[in-house]
Amino acid sequence: MDDEIVAWRRDLHANPELGYELPRTAAFVADKLRGSGCDDVAEGVGRSGVVGVVRGRSRSSGRVIGLRADMDALPIHEATGLSYASTVDGRMHACGHDGHTAMLLGAAKRLAETRNFDGTAVLIFQPAEEGQAGAKAMCDDGLMTRWGIEKVFALHNEPGLAVGHFATRTGPFGAAVASFRITVDGRAAHAASPQTGVDALLPAANILIALQTIVARNVHPLKSGVISFGSFQGGQPGGTFVRSSEMRGLARWFEPEVRDTMQRRIIDIAEGIASSYGASATVVFRALYPVVVNHPAETALAAEVARAVMGLDAVDPDHPQLMGSEDFAFMLEQRPGNIALLGNGQTAGLHDPAYDFNDAAIPYGVTYWTRLVEAAMPILTQ
Repeated sequence: MDDEIVAWRRDLHANPELGYELPRTAAFVADKLRGSGCDDVAEGVGRSGVVGVVRGRSRSSGRVIGLRADMDALPIHEATGLSYASTVDGRMHACGHDGHTAMLLGAAKRLAETRNFDGTAVLIFQPAEEGQAGAKAMCDDGLMTRWGIEKVFALHNEPGLAVGHFATRTGPFGAAVASFRITVDGRAAHAASPQTGVDALLPAANILIALQTIVARNVHPLKSGVISFGSFQGGQPGGTFVRSSEMRGLARWFEPEVRDTMQRRIIDIAEGIASSYGASATVVFRALYPVVVNHPAETALAAEVARAVMGLDAVDPDHPQLMGSEDFAFMLEQRPGNIALLGNGQTAGLHDPAYDFNDAAIPYGVTYWTRLVEAAMPILTQ
């Protein structure tokens, strides 16, 4: 294992930044890319993304592929107790983006040293993957056309998958996701005079429970959908009925008809239950990320390279679909490509305060990225 790359990863872990506000992280990445011998480095792409370019020993093919890593952390209080734990209260790398970034930096260094390919490798370091669509921002800023990217690839670590193992699939792989917010408005009153008010918490609680029937009773049993809640807020301790309450959640799906069903039923149920209590409900439903769709030829290439790096038995080319979402989907809408999973071992799950990226996975990721570039753009001998 390259101790330097591990040190980079742990430095990133100790200094997490959120969303698009990545001044230290982006500067760190740009500095390491320049120090590794990248031919070009651009900053501020899609607000705070960084792009590095490594040109091969030959460029007669004219081929260009993109490799993407995400850089942002999460607003979570870390509970690992590690020596390199987050130094910023309420922020942590709980999804492994520190590891993704470090592996791609390691690959950039190796590619710049060897240049054993015919074409150009574009190294994409993306902000704001966690719910703010940084991939779309980079695409909207001309990522694909500015660098002439023809194909694009990504890796994401996977807790529960053994270190040194690799998984992917052709076609829909990760679910689309939308956020929704339900505001229930009632009428404040003293709790001793319930007849004079409308307690907004009571209909809201019933709405939360009733929405769990949508997937069970309105979605086809052979199709996938998930409705989950992340917050329920309203009122203060005391003797007063709550005038207003709010719930926030996420809906996930693969098929558009499932999305349409969930959106319609969320609105119908919320409005109907609120009205039955004499309250009113307002629903805001906002699409976030589309379905992650891997392309056949690029997925076959990714699996082939992974077998060469990790061994035949360590690669699952037909992994089950995931209900998790990824904004790499926006890049896959613009160019053919693949996203795959790299084993993180038996660790805490993603977005868990006890999660940590497994440094033992780093050599596999760096070697995979390097071999992928060489396989996608081989130097042909005469």
